[in-house]
Amino acid sequence: MTVSFPRGDLADAAAGLRVEYAGSVYAAEEIARGAAYRLISPTADAGFHPTDRVGGQWHRFVHVTEISAVHGERPDPGSRTGAGGHGGALVRNTLDAPLMAPLTRTTTWSDVHQLSQAQVRAGEPAIAGIRRTATIARGTRMMKVLSGRQAAGFLRGWSPAGFCYREYDIAHLRTPTDLTLLRTDGDAGRDSLDVAYALRWRAIDPVDYEIPAGPAYQGLVTMPPRDRIGPPVLGTGFTPSDRHLIPEFVTANFTDVPLSANAALLAYTPDGAELVLYTFQPEQRGWIRMAGPQWRHLLDGIPEISSDQEYLRTADVAQPSQLVGGYHGQYYEAVADPPDDFRILSMTRAARYPIETMARRLRFTTWRQARCQVLRQETGWSRLRLCHPTPEAVAGLGAQCYERGVYEVWAPTAEITDEGPTDLPYEL
Repeated sequence: MTVSFPRGDLADAAAGLRVEYAGSVYAAEEIARGAAYRLISPTADAGFHPTDRVGGQWHRFVHVTEISAVHGERPDPGSRTGAGGHGGALVRNTLDAPLMAPLTRTTTWSDVHQLSQAQVRAGEPAIAGIRRTATIARGTRMMKVLSGRQAAGFLRGWSPAGFCYREYDIAHLRTPTDLTLLRTDGDAGRDSLDVAYALRWRAIDPVDYEIPAGPAYQGLVTMPPRDRIGPPVLGTGFTPSDRHLIPEFVTANFTDVPLSANAALLAYTPDGAELVLYTFQPEQRGWIRMAGPQWRHLLDGIPEISSDQEYLRTADVAQPSQLVGGYHGQYYEAVADPPDDFRILSMTRAARYPIETMARRLRFTTWRQARCQVLRQETGWSRLRLCHPTPEAVAGLGAQCYERGVYEVWAPTAEITDEGPTDLPYEL
């Protein structure tokens, strides 16, 4: 066994954290609460890249499931499985279950990966059981990789919708080049590779997310290339990749989900550094800048955004999805700080009462037999998003694809069957 101990100033390495990977032991830094590790080597081992962050040595990012043992991790009672230092693998994130597959001598991990990349037709659930082992719990950290244009949209009031991932599953993808794989827009390859952007929030409830597989998603599986943006939807619940096995999710019915408190807009640099640019504060209804002056240049890739401003949502901007809570028989706009804190939205701390019931309020409609979410309404017209796009519905409605899986269209308000506000309840 090769032992590689660098002389860098890495904090975790200095604390004695070592991990065993591919038959070697490396000094390491824990990432995303133990979902991945940065491995440090003084030599150019296979898969390692040079970096200036750790004294000009070599590093690579590895998911925790590829680590066979952890030695000398920092004490953190109740947050690990296994016994690090005695050959156990560290998993500090207790909310997220890893993907599980029944491997045998005849069924290898390569076989599972091959199954995940084969476009699935209706009635072919060969990999469905494996995919269902990756689940979302209340408080699971979710992520959506963004282009600069999309990042600007969130600063101006967008809510998460469409394809997204658990942070646990993509924690080892840390560079702009790696994160390009997860882009959902049509701008991939146009933005600078000096920075990548992402949105991170916590799931309010697992009912807000679905696996993009099964009969309800056959329309996306069969969508012709001319009518889609981004990679095809395989119908397996995994993102297309010739190397990685990454479970993907979509927001239920492609509807917007409310942002949780302290959601973050992130930037990733070519050396794998993660930087928080803004955090979302619901009481202020906006994004508070966190990046110091030395990192303001990372905002240059976000069009029409000033690095000297914070972005607050104005009261006249209607949200297509809103969190509401019941308190003493009355309903109020609510704030979610999962997994345990749900309260009335109020600028005054004394009025932030814990709510007794909670629901997500949005509007559905039907137009030409297609189920849609109402995003906004203007004089005589309604902006709609298709809940389950099919090639026939896209062609019949003239809907346009704005990002992977997200199809929207303007419709005459007089022609739609508006169902009014719908409350989708959560269990507290």
